[in-house]
Amino acid sequence: MDSARIADLLQTFLGPADDERLTTNDLQHISTYIDLLLRWNARINLTAVRQPEEIVTRHFGESLFAARQLFPARTTSAQPAEPASSEVQGAVKAERSSASARLIDIGSGAGFPGLPIKIWAPAVEVTLLESNQKKATFLREVARNLTLTNINVFAGRAEVYPNPPADVVTLRAVEHFKTVLPIAARLVAPGGRLALLIGQAQLAQAHNLAPELVWIPPIPIPLSTSRVLAVGTSQQSPNGHVPE
Repeated sequence: MDSARIADLLQTFLGPADDERLTTNDLQHISTYIDLLLRWNARINLTAVRQPEEIVTRHFGESLFAARQLFPARTTSAQPAEPASSEVQGAVKAERSSASARLIDIGSGAGFPGLPIKIWAPAVEVTLLESNQKKATFLREVARNLTLTNINVFAGRAEVYPNPPADVVTLRAVEHFKTVLPIAARLVAPGGRLALLIGQAQLAQAHNLAPELVWIPPIPIPLSTSRVLAVGTSQQSPNGHVPE
């Protein structure tokens, strides 16, 4: 798909400043990703969305919008940048370029939002959790074709994931939401964040299922009447206690 057209379609989801735009390399990565997704989707069911432009807006747009909120800084400065949206409070402040940040994407499927977040914030260590073996193979193929480093694919369920919790855990369009959300919350490191791309109607359920998290006001996703980014922060200290 043409990079210029991709940039036009994604403009709504990104900010106006130079450091909030996609680079030529980012756009080429997305173009290659779309080509791979369309080829593989003919053999295995990765997404019900078949039109390339709709894939850009629905999958990449939503994922990059979340990436911009979670990792807004594009410089290597020691000072964190302000979040891209004024609605995002202090809990969402983070450096896009932070090499120490670790992210787990649960039920990654076709790679959203984990792989677009990796394209946006290449220094973040990303682990994609996907129990379907064919989808896990696809994720590895995308990472190889885009020459993405510091990215892992765990072909198993979130409840048996053996590695330590992460600074950011993402969840989007997973089955068995009620079962998976508490597991996702447990994979958030002390002081870390759980980021959900969900419908407005799921907010109350999310808050009830993860009451230990402090939730900021939901952020509406552009071009959607009901989709939001919901971010909850773990208040646990490393010793497991909640600060008073």
